[in-house]
Amino acid sequence: MADLKTMDSTMRLGGGVSVNLPGLLWFVLLVAGSVPIFWIGIVSLAQAWSTAEYSHGPLIPAISLYLFLRELRRRPLPDPNVTDRWPGVAVILAALVVAVLGNLTRIPDIVTYAMIVWVGGVMLTVFGWRRGITHQLPVVHLVFMLPLPQFVYWQLTIFLQQVSSVIGVWFVSLAGVPVYLEGNVIDLGVYKLQVAEACSGLRYLFPILSFSYLFAILYRGPFWHKIVLLLSAAPLTVLMNSFRIGVIGVLVDRYGIEQAEGFLHFFEGWVIFLSCVAILFGMAVALQRLTRDPKPLAEAIDLDFEGFGTISTRILGIRASAALAAGALLTLAVSLAWVSQNAGEAARVDRDPFALFPQQISGWSGSSARLDPQVEKTLGASDYLNTSYIAPGGMSYVNMFVAFYDKQTDGSGIHSPEVCLPVGGWEIYSFDPTEITPGDTPYGTFTVNRAVIRKELSEQLVYYWFEQRGKRMVNDFSAKMSVLYDSLAMGRTDGALVRFVTPIRPDETEAEADARLQEFMALSLPRLPRFVPE
Repeated sequence: MADLKTMDSTMRLGGGVSVNLPGLLWFVLLVAGSVPIFWIGIVSLAQAWSTAEYSHGPLIPAISLYLFLRELRRRPLPDPNVTDRWPGVAVILAALVVAVLGNLTRIPDIVTYAMIVWVGGVMLTVFGWRRGITHQLPVVHLVFMLPLPQFVYWQLTIFLQQVSSVIGVWFVSLAGVPVYLEGNVIDLGVYKLQVAEACSGLRYLFPILSFSYLFAILYRGPFWHKIVLLLSAAPLTVLMNSFRIGVIGVLVDRYGIEQAEGFLHFFEGWVIFLSCVAILFGMAVALQRLTRDPKPLAEAIDLDFEGFGTISTRILGIRASAALAAGALLTLAVSLAWVSQNAGEAARVDRDPFALFPQQISGWSGSSARLDPQVEKTLGASDYLNTSYIAPGGMSYVNMFVAFYDKQTDGSGIHSPEVCLPVGGWEIYSFDPTEITPGDTPYGTFTVNRAVIRKELSEQLVYYWFEQRGKRMVNDFSAKMSVLYDSLAMGRTDGALVRFVTPIRPDETEAEADARLQEFMALSLPRLPRFVPE
């Protein structure tokens, strides 16, 4: 459909800048109307950007804007007669549908991803499909401002912790320092260093990936050079973070534990980050020397800002069109409908607090303990039970741990114990889903994750599963997907992680430990629905 007639509404300002009032008003309405439907995503971004891992986030929109203006400078003025805007409106509609789903389930991650798709749809609507599709690289770059979903974040964290620990210990051993790795605990003899969540390298990985994406776009050279620069960012970051851990290990061995704390630890992090950037520049220089006509680095990287001020004023002359008006009205209508209905509040379930869970169960005597404050913060549970029950006769014990979440959205919710076990120095020796029938319980026969974990000469048997509104699940991703469905079908997003642990004594077999664990589960599980409703 042709653009709306706006000839009489166009004004000219000083310097030859034209202002198309109808087009500008429709665009302002489009942007302002999107705020309510994307609001929980915007709040989530602000919270994520206050953390170390995503503190680079506010820079990403500014960099994307730079990339967009750079593309506009290189391209001719848009065709005044654009006839392929409506695919952009379809993309806007798809993004709004996803955003509504994210709001209904109260999961900000879904809303933030929908927001980026919406921005891409706006680009296609304003420029038309053929021209707009060429401006999607700056839109894709916005992905680097988003926090990872929690279950992905934890899985990636533990993977990077393990890799950084192994390579870091290798660097320490190269320096001639006797060292032993136990899980992710580096044993230097006198001192032990734990490669914690903050040392996983994620806080370097995200900004370096963003930088390498920008670097690859600005680089003037063959396409395969750009691919090399882009793909090298992740392994380079992991390697340099491991080197940082190795340096800390050597310094601690020679000068004391204070070398792993305070400003020096922070300073070493910045040195590694800047070193990664410098290595990327060095790789660009090396790649240029492989070309037939090598250029100096200043010419190989396009960092020219000339003319950006004039180009920025083009937004004032944005043309009104039926597609732009439809996109604006559609976005505003969805936002107003959401605000007026205020839908999607998760139902609160009636339950007893774990403080009332019995300490004496058929001869088993329990003793509860609070978790470390930092562990409590990471767990993020609404309520939890952490009680060790001594068996009659005092020969052994079973630890019962249940973490309950009123809602598993807004970035909170369960994560697998597979993430936590290696952090304490425990290693997973075996891991298998296992079907059990622990006596006459309300749950009958169901599947649990069964793991045997080891630490030095100690062994423990672990059963755990995700208790999700009457369903027992063994996969954290499936549990997350069930939250999406049940939030719409039942209006509930509550759930729990249930875990039972017992030691495997040197004088007994795994089968005997299994029998003890299931014996206690048969006694304790009938009491659980009061505290974790089905």
